[in-house]
Amino acid sequence: MTERFQPAANVAPDTLFHKLLFNMRLAADFQLNTIHRHMKRFLPGISGKVVDVGAGLSPFKHLLNREIAQYTGLDIESADSFGYNNPDVVHFDGKQIPLDSDSIDSLICTEVLEHVEDAQRLIDEMYRVVRPGGRSVITVPWSARYHYIPHDFHRFTPSRLKNLFVSFSAVSVEARGTDITVIASKLVVAYLRLLRPMKMFWLAITLPVAIALAPAILITILVGHASIHLRLGSTDDPLGYTVWLTK
Repeated sequence: MTERFQPAANVAPDTLFHKLLFNMRLAADFQLNTIHRHMKRFLPGISGKVVDVGAGLSPFKHLLNREIAQYTGLDIESADSFGYNNPDVVHFDGKQIPLDSDSIDSLICTEVLEHVEDAQRLIDEMYRVVRPGGRSVITVPWSARYHYIPHDFHRFTPSRLKNLFVSFSAVSVEARGTDITVIASKLVVAYLRLLRPMKMFWLAITLPVAIALAPAILITILVGHASIHLRLGSTDDPLGYTVWLTK
């Protein structure tokens, strides 16, 4: 199956232009927005050695206090083929983390486990490298289209997540957004497809439709943000889940 609408890589806000792009995306991309909100609760206050498993372009590295935290990003070599060309990451095989046991103070892993065939094996490696008492934050999607085809293998329920991370001493699973956020997110993606039709000759038809629908999509985005801030709707069908862990 060919992927017709691959997700854009999350670019780190490391330049003025990238900051503009990052903030524009935060406004319209509810998956990124909700992950960023949770990372912002975690990363600024942590210290010591921090590992980002499946780092991509390290979009959340800027949230760290670099005076007290030392960041290492890990990713597979083939990540380049999906738009994640980051010369600062350490490459690994996606299975065994090349670090000593109990050597890391904190760990993050955002939207990666759905792409790992043997998720439990990688989770066991995360547990191994984090020191006793160390904290980790993992995010996974729930309502997300089939993406990075064919390397998309799982959607995890809260029950399954708790079983996967059972070795940790404390496990808390938190929904990101609600079903209303999901609806808003889906409508935004459908709108973007009007601007990026499969065949460019369709743009003559889809572009006027997109222009006419612009006010409606702005209202949709506002409703999506309201659903996050006011917790409108049900968390039984969210955008995804964040797992808060202590070893």
